[in-house]
Amino acid sequence: MQTIDAVHGNLTTEHADALVNAANSTLLGGGGVDGALHAAAGGALLAACRQVRAEQYPAGLPVGEAVATPAGLLPAKWVIHTVGPNRHAGQIDEALLAAAYTNSLKVAVELGVSTIAFPAIGAGVYGWDAATAARVAVLAVAGHPRTGVERVRFVLFNDTLYQAFRDQLARLP
Repeated sequence: MQTIDAVHGNLTTEHADALVNAANSTLLGGGGVDGALHAAAGGALLAACRQVRAEQYPAGLPVGEAVATPAGLLPAKWVIHTVGPNRHAGQIDEALLAAAYTNSLKVAVELGVSTIAFPAIGAGVYGWDAATAARVAVLAVAGHPRTGVERVRFVLFNDTLYQAFRDQLARLP
């Protein structure tokens, strides 16, 4: 049985096969979730991201796309990096935000993971409000076939996001 849930917590300590990084297009670390994951993972994550940039995405990872690297010292096998749209930069298409989730799930299925943990992509410095971020995320995940993925967990770092995701999850049939 597949489950989708939400917890108030710290993504860097979440045990899952894959942790999703709300990355910027450089894949070389930044603030928020991105900076926290890079700090907790140790140098191996940055080295893996540099290799991805050199070999697959020399111009940077496009918005809505996803790519995986080994997780370094994190309590996971993989980090799946995705870039959410930046509302402050005029990227207001909810389909791009949904794509960050569905493309991350596609990568998870390809990797054969059974558990995956997401942050609230775009709900930090990229300016998506909690209610919209939760609605788009939950509907994108619930509508994806997730073949082989048994548990999807949203790990939210503050009460506002946690409540928004719980409210949206409660609306699922």
